[in-house]
Amino acid sequence: MSGISKFTIKDYNQIRKEWSRLYSKAAVRCRDEEELAVVHKAFDFANQAHRHVRRRSGEPYILHPIQVAEIVVEEIGLGYKSISAALLHDVVEDTDYTIEDIRNLFGDHIALLVDGLTKIKTVLDNEVHKRGPMTSAESIQAENLKRILLTLNDDVRVVLIKLADRLHNCRTIEYMPEHKRDKILSETMFIFIPLAHRLGLYGVKSEMENIWLRFKEPDAYRDISERVSRNVAERDAEINEFITPIETALKQADLSFRIKKRIKTPYSIWFKMHTKNVPFEQIYDLYAVRIIFDQSSDPETERRQAYLIYSILIGLYTSQQSRFRDWISTPKSNGYEALHCTLMSRSGFWIEVQIRSQRMDDIAEKGIAAHWSYKNNGYISEVDSEMDKWLKKVQEILVSTDVNALELLDIIHKDLITTDIVVFTPKGEQRSIQNGATALDLAYNIHTHIGNQAIAAKVNMKLAPLSTVLKAGDQVEIITASSAHPQVEWLQFLQTRHARNLVIEYFRRSRRALVEKGKEIYSERLSVMGLECNKENLKKLLKHTMLNDATELYFRVGLGLFGPETFRDAFSGMKSRSGRGGYILSPCCNPIPGDPVIGFRADDGTVIVHKKSCPEVEKLALEYGSSRFVVVDNFDSEFEDFPVRLSLRGIDKKGLLSKISQFISLTMEINIREIHLGGKDGVVEGYIEMLVHDKKNLETMIHGLLSIDGIQDVIRTDI
Repeated sequence: MSGISKFTIKDYNQIRKEWSRLYSKAAVRCRDEEELAVVHKAFDFANQAHRHVRRRSGEPYILHPIQVAEIVVEEIGLGYKSISAALLHDVVEDTDYTIEDIRNLFGDHIALLVDGLTKIKTVLDNEVHKRGPMTSAESIQAENLKRILLTLNDDVRVVLIKLADRLHNCRTIEYMPEHKRDKILSETMFIFIPLAHRLGLYGVKSEMENIWLRFKEPDAYRDISERVSRNVAERDAEINEFITPIETALKQADLSFRIKKRIKTPYSIWFKMHTKNVPFEQIYDLYAVRIIFDQSSDPETERRQAYLIYSILIGLYTSQQSRFRDWISTPKSNGYEALHCTLMSRSGFWIEVQIRSQRMDDIAEKGIAAHWSYKNNGYISEVDSEMDKWLKKVQEILVSTDVNALELLDIIHKDLITTDIVVFTPKGEQRSIQNGATALDLAYNIHTHIGNQAIAAKVNMKLAPLSTVLKAGDQVEIITASSAHPQVEWLQFLQTRHARNLVIEYFRRSRRALVEKGKEIYSERLSVMGLECNKENLKKLLKHTMLNDATELYFRVGLGLFGPETFRDAFSGMKSRSGRGGYILSPCCNPIPGDPVIGFRADDGTVIVHKKSCPEVEKLALEYGSSRFVVVDNFDSEFEDFPVRLSLRGIDKKGLLSKISQFISLTMEINIREIHLGGKDGVVEGYIEMLVHDKKNLETMIHGLLSIDGIQDVIRTDI
């Protein structure tokens, strides 16, 4: 909020225009004139409450709640109570009106939504400055976070409206100061984007991701967007040629359908390049074609139509079987249903095809709100149980977890970004479990007693150890023995929080002995590191492990949960090398001059420089708010070079290593710290670590390496 100033005729015309657009969209969504009248009343009240108040952009403040309400109705698909709550969502926080005023005017339901939204804003705006162990203020914040996230079960509409609010704030984020902008974007990436994904809001999620990339990695966003535009211009005619035979065949099958073209978003391309270390040219699923057919009132008929369309497609084009995905027989936990296949076009490139009914498409785009709509209209599917299971799991985490605010956020974040797979029992019963889980995780997923007495497993009829990582579609039998009991070693490979907690609880019967053992290990490790066993170092380790109690820390050290690497991470200092101005460069992301960076002010006043896209920045923003972040205009040095790693891939040709070394050392006059290249079956792969002066120097290096005959891919990767 910027301040108060008289509105002009232009302002009033803009308000009238935006409200008129929202009103027409709300009229379609509302069931009768009575519901529409409530929306109109909410606008009049909010408009009066925010009278003459402006945002940082200079626009009338009321435009923000209007546009949030528009997202609520158009992109999420909620009804009149949610539209009204969106219009009123800032009234209690920013004006003298109270929740009781809202309740008296609009009733209990809308007041409850506004109250939930006000609490979320209050907690997110609360700047917490952690210094050592948990403070009472932070305990209160943890409880507030629990209450807020419990609205997923009490009334998930609160979270959906908050997602709309956050999306609109992201759309106008250029008007925020840079340090606050980074805090908001980090918070968005850590909480709201995973939440949108879990609730099935693909459009909201994708737009927030792209805004994050545009401000966190502007060069990458611009480069990818330009490449996509050029690629689409070149390939558009070829995609149309790919679609034409499909349209003809589906019409001949007497199917009612429509076809949409989709291009992978800049963020999803960047994420794949960043995580898989592949260049833009190796993003094979850049294009997708979506076939949306008319839904049937009978779920079984709908499924048969989807499989019929798939059979028609593979009759027309060669299919890449390894990329076939059936999310109709086993929907995702966020309710997503579709068939995906990847086909080779006659022009010689792969195109992903997504097959959905209109119902599936609505749920894919608008998530849980569309799901409710179909459920309320009598269309019941197995998707209900998947979403209900996930919501119940979140509630169990919040109710049962006694942790500080930061650990609570970390647990929820990990749960939000974790995907599930479906495996089968010997009798064919489906079990949904976290991707990456082991056979022992599944044993505890079935029942605590089975997990505690597990000794081995049979995976697809073959004997396998309990540590075996399960794959989608595996059939798993757990072998038990009445004399068996949990082993400490299990904690080294268990992946699910539920299973790990059950094993930890089992060993609490030996808590006293493990605490004493942990104290001894703690003293030995600090001694080896040349550190004293004092209160300051204990506080540092407690903070690093996000625990509140020293006895619990010793118990977990004795149990083997915190190994030597935990101690190294907790007590390792930042790099002593610093850039101009005394900034210290964070070792977690190794920024170099020219990277988009942000500074974080540590307890001792030192400014630690991170890349803006560094995941650590997201956690720091949640832990400390925006007050610790500072704008770093320049951290280069005329006399310093910075470490980077380049991953290379190409054709193994004679003299290639010599050409690479010669170019780096003689042409570029850059020092090589480490080089590792290996050739197999005519392909050479590896990496080079070197010291560069800045990003421009690095880009020149990459361009030069790509010009060497045989080198095909050169990508900057983390050290």
